[in-house]
Amino acid sequence: MTAFIETKVNPLLAGRCLCGAVHYTVKDEFIYALNCHCSNCRRATGSAFKPFAGIERDKLSITQGQGNLLIFGDENSAHDVHCKLCGSLMFSVVGEGRVHVTLGTLSDTPTIRPTAHIFVGSKAAWHSITDQLPQYDEFD
Repeated sequence: MTAFIETKVNPLLAGRCLCGAVHYTVKDEFIYALNCHCSNCRRATGSAFKPFAGIERDKLSITQGQGNLLIFGDENSAHDVHCKLCGSLMFSVVGEGRVHVTLGTLSDTPTIRPTAHIFVGSKAAWHSITDQLPQYDEFD
């Protein structure tokens, strides 16, 4: 008798905002993951940096709370998507049809891990990076 082992290929990951009003799914097919230290990401998250993973926009779906989304920025261009009730930053729409999903809003664990720190040239003076990941002053 041959044992059958089921493997999941590119499963869907679940994510949500702090208050639970907005839920989303995203394929576990992220292209890259980084820790951004720019002042905009620090202000948007209220933390020292924003861990995010990049993926094509069509691989993310809002599954609950579409009416509770708050768009900050140009809706037809780059913008951030927050829950309008609790303010959680869910993801950022960036160029080339991609989104940057904030890793902290994922309920499930992605297979990807951040591989570098970006915009370290403008990081918060009070924060020390203590891991061994590469550090870049900017992001190309």
